[in-house]
Amino acid sequence: MKIVKTDGMLAVEPEQLAYFAGIGAEFVEKTLLTEDELIAECADADALLILREPITPRVIAALKKCKVIGRFGVGLDTIDVPAATAAGIRITNVPDSNIDEVSTHAMAMILALVRRLKRFDTAVRAGRWTALSDGEGITRPDRQTLGLVGFGQIGRLTARKARAFGYEIIAYDPYMPSERITAEGAKPVSFDELIATVDIVSLHIPATPETANIISRDVIGRMKDGAILINVSRGGLVDEAALAEALKSGKLAAAGLDALAQEPPSPDNPLLGVENLLLSPHAAHYSTQSYAEVRNKAFADVAAVLRGEKPKYPVNLKD
Repeated sequence: MKIVKTDGMLAVEPEQLAYFAGIGAEFVEKTLLTEDELIAECADADALLILREPITPRVIAALKKCKVIGRFGVGLDTIDVPAATAAGIRITNVPDSNIDEVSTHAMAMILALVRRLKRFDTAVRAGRWTALSDGEGITRPDRQTLGLVGFGQIGRLTARKARAFGYEIIAYDPYMPSERITAEGAKPVSFDELIATVDIVSLHIPATPETANIISRDVIGRMKDGAILINVSRGGLVDEAALAEALKSGKLAAAGLDALAQEPPSPDNPLLGVENLLLSPHAAHYSTQSYAEVRNKAFADVAAVLRGEKPKYPVNLKD
């Protein structure tokens, strides 16, 4: 058998390779970021381990021997799961390796922006020691409402952490029963109500055709003046040009983004010229512990399928 890891971004250590002991498979590492590269190098592969590569119907059709594709992480937006299912290829992912990290990152961005840390730091370095003027408008968390768009594992954990600081929590998630939201100490509301009433909007949703540009120009216009937007989920959820305009005009007080539509951003991305914006390089998922866990779990599930066993985290072809 042949196993191909198709993205060189993630390092492989003996800890992960140990999962393939006894399988007798050849393990190959490549960086294959296009359809043509994947087809040329993986047509004879029994398994793939992927991160961001385009697993399209064309690629899937070329994988004549493939039994399983393991994704490092939770997102499936680069994989055509129905096409894989039709081809009899199992897809696995890792839905739980970084929920603590992403929820903590969301809270870190919220607190940094609410407390004006970036502005204070810039002021001090410029020789301006004016806490009152640079901090004008700072409000206590227990006087603010945090709105969570999406109330899955990360959204729920963010809610628990935010409650410790005193935030009132409301949430919108059409796929989550209202009683489940209420049980977590949050108030279930419609999307329109959330957008119009909260002080902070935090996104915890996948990238799908339904959620593309969910924070559109119109939605931004309906947010409270001086609100804050946080996105630690996926790029493509926010109209970036409209957000840049809203931040420059003062319509929104600030924003924190860990994901962008194009990564890394092009030099002419309008967001790069905005001061009241906190950016991180799609790093919300990262810690030493989560980095090891996501690799171990992806390797373990691919090994399980190749041994004829059930994977722990199947996306499709569930027995």
